[in-house]
Amino acid sequence: MLFDPPLIRAILLRRYKRFLADVILPDGREVVVHCANPGRMTGVADAGAAVWLQASINPKRKLQWSWVLTELGGGAFAGIDTSLPNRLVAQALQDGQIAELTQWDTIRPEVPYGTRSRVDFLLSDPDQSDLYLEVKNVNLRRAGTLAEFPDCKTARGAKHLDELIQVVADGHRATMLYVVQRTDCDAVSFAADLDPVYAMKVTQAAQAGVQMIARATRISAHGITLGRALPVILP
Repeated sequence: MLFDPPLIRAILLRRYKRFLADVILPDGREVVVHCANPGRMTGVADAGAAVWLQASINPKRKLQWSWVLTELGGGAFAGIDTSLPNRLVAQALQDGQIAELTQWDTIRPEVPYGTRSRVDFLLSDPDQSDLYLEVKNVNLRRAGTLAEFPDCKTARGAKHLDELIQVVADGHRATMLYVVQRTDCDAVSFAADLDPVYAMKVTQAAQAGVQMIARATRISAHGITLGRALPVILP
């Protein structure tokens, strides 16, 4: 996926109110930009970091710029927009690029299930059970090359795990796909100290038959694509 319009490089001053940040543009102007990430963003939102922005093509939008990437040093990048993983996975599913998920012919996004929820993707085929696929964005890295999820408490994430457990109990299949939106990690684990409930639920889900998989991403200032499979280390 190429970034269109192309990104421009800026300097982060501060991130605040979850969805806003102040940056300095290359011409020296200080502007407010949209931050499409409700998480804590530990390590990817430090003041002074080089960030990459995309201009909006909607003239009626209040904020002209969106924060898309953060430079991490050593040539590494982190993707900030939490909507990107679903778009990457949608394309990868259509292209048959996720080996564990190629057996289903029909792919439908945002299908209602559970209790007032919508599964990210429902995969179906007349010759086998439906598969319910949830996608999670991973940004946190605290030690070595280990990515962790979540970066703060997520009641919604725990609810999704409960719903996938029920899906399996009802005779269907379920998969949780963790997309690591940073290029300096080689495995995924779970931050039990930040959200012990989620860590407990993910163990219960795995034991119940929910498949846990992860994918890296390839990121540059020009674009982002889904990358190689990563091991998932359960709590």
